[in-house]
Amino acid sequence: MQEKNNKSFEEALGRLEDIVRLLENGKTSLEDSLSVFEEGIGLVKYCNEKLTQAEQRVRVLLQGEDGDMQEADFPSHDQV
Repeated sequence: MQEKNNKSFEEALGRLEDIVRLLENGKTSLEDSLSVFEEGIGLVKYCNEKLTQAEQRVRVLLQGEDGDMQEADFPSHDQV
């Protein structure tokens, strides 16, 4: 599963969508289905880790100097 570490979140999510379609069509053997299901589980964990990391970064960015959370709008592309 080292391959997933080289994927972006978007690539991993796209592969998960492919896996869902593959499993839903019901045309794969049991062994192949189990293999791609296992890959999917790894990708779900990877995506969840990436989302947690992103949430933590947002929290750090939104935390005020006094340590309290500050509500703020995300900057538009023009403001970045």
